[in-house]
Amino acid sequence: MARKSSSPTQSASPTPLTTLLKINPLPYLAFSIPLHSPVWHLVERLYALPSPPAPRKRTQPMQVLCVGLPRTGTESLQQALLHLGYDHTYHGWDIVYDDEVHSPGWAGRRKGAVITAAEFDELLGHSVAVTDAAASVFAAEMIAAYPEAKVVLNMRRDLDAWETSLDKTLVHANESWGFWIASWLDRECFWAWHVYERFLWPLLFRAGDGDMKRAIRGNARWVQREHCNMIRGLVHKDRLLEWYIEDGWEPLCKFLDKPVPKVEFPHANAAKSGWKTREEQCNKRWVERALGNLILLGLGLVVSIVVARMYLF
Repeated sequence: MARKSSSPTQSASPTPLTTLLKINPLPYLAFSIPLHSPVWHLVERLYALPSPPAPRKRTQPMQVLCVGLPRTGTESLQQALLHLGYDHTYHGWDIVYDDEVHSPGWAGRRKGAVITAAEFDELLGHSVAVTDAAASVFAAEMIAAYPEAKVVLNMRRDLDAWETSLDKTLVHANESWGFWIASWLDRECFWAWHVYERFLWPLLFRAGDGDMKRAIRGNARWVQREHCNMIRGLVHKDRLLEWYIEDGWEPLCKFLDKPVPKVEFPHANAAKSGWKTREEQCNKRWVERALGNLILLGLGLVVSIVVARMYLF
């Protein structure tokens, strides 16, 4: 019998956690190392970018925070806000595709700590709106840091479809051996994996062991419920819009005091199309470069062995 679609206020029982910040490099490895361990600090130093970008500075006030969870129309919202003139609107893809690689900065932000607007501005200073990963994981911190910004709580009505979308995207990425291996062979890829698979998504969905599939199946609905309730408790109703992707332009434009565009509302990043395109971009940007590094590493090893045999044996 088919499962009934659930409203965003329904929840499932949470999966018990051991230690929230113990994340496995892959979900099914038998060991875990706490992220605050000196081991990870050493690894982060080894993979530090040779020329890190300068911290950004705010050029315009932050105006809109779209704090809904991933796969709730976040990229569609980004495209809509850009169309309405909110340039730049920061999305989770910016963390990994930004021309200036600021992803290590997100690993340095600790959820639950007091993060000032100036600290967020080092990463978001060029943006007047933000959606997706950063806005959902650091929703409470951003709401406190930018008290004048309007807040959009983007949600999905069909939670069955939402879970399926999470499974086809976040879980798929989490279970990618190719992505994980490439993360050890390319600095930028390392930080993309490190930020998303060891920090952002495990923190959001309470994946204490790094297993996103189990966390999403066990925790996604109650995380959604608690997240929405938290936002409602933090933001005055006059400053908050609860919005579903099906609502389209009108409530969004009314809330933002913008005229309704005479174009169809954007629908971006579908699991079968937009996400697949992004994966192909990842392969081209990181995996191919990682393979090149692996070949060079192999050649270096062969040369070292040959030289050692010539002079030591």
